[in-house]
Amino acid sequence: MVNTQGQTGRVGATAARGRPANLGDRVFKSVVTALACGILLLVGLIVFKMIDSSMQSIQKFGFDFLTGTTWDPVFQKFGALPFIYGTLVSSLLALAIGGPISIGAAIYLSELAPNWLRGPVSFMVELLAAIPSVVYGLWGIFVMAPWLRSSLEPMLGNSLGFLPLFKGPVYGVGLLAGGLILAIMIIPTITAVSRDVMRAVPNTQREAMLALGATRWETIRLAVLPYANSGIFGAFILGLGRALGETMAVTMLIGNRPEISASLFAPSYTMASVIANEFTEATYELYLSALVEIGLVLFGVTLLLNALARLLVWRVAYGPTGG
Repeated sequence: MVNTQGQTGRVGATAARGRPANLGDRVFKSVVTALACGILLLVGLIVFKMIDSSMQSIQKFGFDFLTGTTWDPVFQKFGALPFIYGTLVSSLLALAIGGPISIGAAIYLSELAPNWLRGPVSFMVELLAAIPSVVYGLWGIFVMAPWLRSSLEPMLGNSLGFLPLFKGPVYGVGLLAGGLILAIMIIPTITAVSRDVMRAVPNTQREAMLALGATRWETIRLAVLPYANSGIFGAFILGLGRALGETMAVTMLIGNRPEISASLFAPSYTMASVIANEFTEATYELYLSALVEIGLVLFGVTLLLNALARLLVWRVAYGPTGG
């Protein structure tokens, strides 16, 4: 009897060994390798150029640039701490507000929504991500800021004014307005990634819990969310990265004042906003170098956060987090 299976395996192995010698395969591999390396080269060139352009500021101010609170182009004194503070506070506020909403929407879309409703709602959520940021900014100026100034901020001040977060005059624009508009903008990102991660959880997880007599909520809480927690955390990090780098909408609503204040009602500034507002006004090299150094700090933080998020999402895609 002829072992056709063994012969087929040997033929397949021979063909596989012969493919690298094929000219078309070699050309294709070289092209895609060059394209992939080109991306890394592009990132490297961006970092190199930003470091080179900010070297004057780095040499003059050193680490004091990150801890200084004075931003005075007239007297050539530059400290980026107010911008770092405004960026972090507004982004974390956006995450605190938009995160729970996003997780709730993701749970509904992945676990509870009927099939006829899941598609349209998912489309509307993803459509929010396609809206230009300047449109969010215009809506924030003409709709949200007046509402904050006349309703929400006075109510918070009257009821929670004993807390430093809710003290001070009411402007309508400030850290709270910037955080709210960022929360709206990051909801589509966190919702979409969290939904996909939850739907990647094997159905055997759900079936096992239901077989043990668990309710739908217990199944979600004990079987789905623990399995997908790394991916959900990655979605949060992606949303945080989006909030950190957002420019136009937050520039229109945060007030653009380089001061550090504990009050959410006070105007503030972000790293992206100061670059957008003052780049054309940089009339001498040190001023321009300081702005580029702020961009370098923002680039590094955003790159690290996105890399961390990708690793976490990949982790949940290949298996559970528990032992």
